Amino acid sequence: MTMENKILYNSLLDTSEAGMIPEKKIAGANDGFKPLKIAVGLSGGVDSSVAALLLKQAGHNVVALFMQNWHDTTGTLHGDCEWEEDKFVAEMVAKKIGIPFHFVDLSETYRKRVVDYMFSEYEKGRTPNPDVLCNREIKFDAFLQCALELGVDYVATGHYCKKDEFVNEKGETIYRILAGDDKNKDQSYFLCQLSQEQLSRALFPIGDIDKPTVRRLAKEAGLQSAEKKDSQGICFVGKVDLPVFLQQKLKPKEGKVVEIFATEQEREPYTEAALRPGETVAEALARAQNLQNSPNASNAPNAQNDETLQNAQNAGNVGMSDGIKGHQVQEYTHEELEALATPVHYNPSDGKVIGKHIGAQFYTIGQRKGLNIGGHKESIFVISTDIEKNIIYVGEGHSHPGLYRRGLKIAKDEVHWIREDLKMQVGEVRRYLVRIRYRQPLQEATLYQYPDGLYIIFDKPQRGISAGQFAAWYTHGEEEMIGSGVI
Repeated sequence: MTMENKILYNSLLDTSEAGMIPEKKIAGANDGFKPLKIAVGLSGGVDSSVAALLLKQAGHNVVALFMQNWHDTTGTLHGDCEWEEDKFVAEMVAKKIGIPFHFVDLSETYRKRVVDYMFSEYEKGRTPNPDVLCNREIKFDAFLQCALELGVDYVATGHYCKKDEFVNEKGETIYRILAGDDKNKDQSYFLCQLSQEQLSRALFPIGDIDKPTVRRLAKEAGLQSAEKKDSQGICFVGKVDLPVFLQQKLKPKEGKVVEIFATEQEREPYTEAALRPGETVAEALARAQNLQNSPNASNAPNAQNDETLQNAQNAGNVGMSDGIKGHQVQEYTHEELEALATPVHYNPSDGKVIGKHIGAQFYTIGQRKGLNIGGHKESIFVISTDIEKNIIYVGEGHSHPGLYRRGLKIAKDEVHWIREDLKMQVGEVRRYLVRIRYRQPLQEATLYQYPDGLYIIFDKPQRGISAGQFAAWYTHGEEEMIGSGVI
């Protein structure tokens, strides 16, 4: 039985009056149950509140730990003292459940590790995900250390995901992150940068129940957070006017908005290949067609000039993993993989200037709002940004080819394996399910490991792939998250 199942059985739908777990359902009640000391990251929201409630009802020694991570309200859209309201609600919840309440200010650490990183990434024209960084650097690092100082065994959060563990043939405990049972709320993606060490101390008590049940349990228990709306925007900062927020450090600079036009005939095949510097759309279309017509193979990619890869092939390290048996895998040269993973490069002469903007660093691929340019039948979207020349390129319509790519690349030093025991070796090819943003349905893809990094080629072109995002890959079936990396 896994640690998660020792704490909570998968029978929460059968909870009795007032949301209490019946005595016979308390984990280990009849087999020498030993309560654990657990700190819950109590945010004032309903999810963490119910996580604390269930752990308390299961017979564990639970303490609430509220962390303040941000003071500045510049650019926020919900008024001044939102964190104080959250703290008040969290205190009321802790009192109702009957657990000690502690407060910790991690705002300086949060600024250095998360917000400064976010500013730096936007300045480079990249699109970071601060929530992923917050979990890696704050909740399961700085916050975890504070919790351990209270003498706890574990830290629990209100994430909709699951964790289990097993002991391998070497006697090592391996921890796994699984998608939450509520597919509409699965938050495993936000934990894609966690390590085995961090997971060893983590608990996710609500991963096997859905949001309506969480709200019901909170309401039946009379918790102050039962009707509280879900938080939005940047983790611990809140919903912000992003340009205003970023202007704290990034100066506005007026630049041109250039529209790139595409015919209906160009839209579908054009998404198959990136436009190389100096290449016309017609040339890109021809190259895309060549890629589509290249022969299929059932082994690793071919890189004729890559000595390291050739050595791996000669050593017998290349072949189909269990994830791609029965699937015909496309064979690409290293150059073709680079082409599929490289974003389109535009020049002003490729389109028409249709307006001005306040700074290319304030915009991201796929963005629709904030352009303030009319005269189009369909909405226009950002399809590329040029930070050096301070130009943003836009295209009309949700299906504009500039929004789509078949592949992406993760540099070798940016690849992170949650399951280090499943790390891909150079020359290896695997099939996984991949997502590049929260709530995106998992996408079928093939992963190619090269000496310079990991290439992910999707079965279908993906919309809005942006540098700085995190790609996370999962197994088929159980949907276990195996690894992630920065695009």
